[in-house]
Amino acid sequence: MGKNASPKPDNTPQTSSETPFTTFIQLDGKSPVPSQFRTPGTFTITRLQSPAGLPDRITKLSPVPALLVSISLKSLPSSSYQVWTADKLIPTSIVHPFRSNVIDFDSQPRCWTGSAFDYVHYTVPRKGLDDIAEDLGFGRVSDYRLAVLEDDLVVAQITKSILPFLGRNDAPSVLALDQFSLILGAHLLQQYGVLQKTGQRSKGGLAPWQKRRASELLHKNMHGRIRLSDIARECGLSVSHFARSFKTSFGASTHQWLIQHRIDHAKQLMSQTSMSLIEIAIQSGFNDQAAFTRTFHQLVGVSPGRWRRHYMTRHFRT
Repeated sequence: MGKNASPKPDNTPQTSSETPFTTFIQLDGKSPVPSQFRTPGTFTITRLQSPAGLPDRITKLSPVPALLVSISLKSLPSSSYQVWTADKLIPTSIVHPFRSNVIDFDSQPRCWTGSAFDYVHYTVPRKGLDDIAEDLGFGRVSDYRLAVLEDDLVVAQITKSILPFLGRNDAPSVLALDQFSLILGAHLLQQYGVLQKTGQRSKGGLAPWQKRRASELLHKNMHGRIRLSDIARECGLSVSHFARSFKTSFGASTHQWLIQHRIDHAKQLMSQTSMSLIEIAIQSGFNDQAAFTRTFHQLVGVSPGRWRRHYMTRHFRT
């Protein structure tokens, strides 16, 4: 991002203040770094890199009750890393790769890193966590356990899964980010939440009319720009309840279902029209041909061009 260190979304233009997004900030050693870093009041994923560290500590603030989850992607010496909560210095040691911090924004967390670093930060609003807690049958979670340099394998793994998409032109859609926030939120709730009672989750799927409505909305929004909350509201369910019921009914998350539908639609266009691959990519909900080719190869095992040639050869032989 050069000298401008202001975060900028790397996906499609936002439609509301609650829309999740991802940001990739690359400092160059001369970039101005504010003493206060204010996050938006929504679920966000921010990757922050610096080749020189920070000149002074930063206070991180959120306009809404939320958790800050931070994951270091590289090692840091203990002499170059400090964390404060509620103006209290937290004892730390060497920072190993993919160690996690989970801190409530209410404690006004501050941090200082004196050498080159590479971090992924998640802002997770408490409202979304409360909705998940209600769906899982937990009482309202009043507090979350402070964790600093935690060896959390789940957070590490899901961070590794999202990492390749940060900073790319084909950043995750809002639907994919909604699904990702549910996975992370459920883990944070059960691993760090101070829970009042054992949860009993609903195991049922969607009603037939709910399945039809959800499919209809996903078909109409093939690019994935619809919010999970919009589909859940149309089905009369909470976001967490809808997401789990959808997976029970369809055997896949909404995002996975939509990706498969895009590929099926692309196959239909390749086999029944003479459209170019770039036209098919756009018609099937992909941002560009590169993203289409990459996803098609992952799911089908061959490139779209090769699949098309094989289909046409087989078709004409018969």
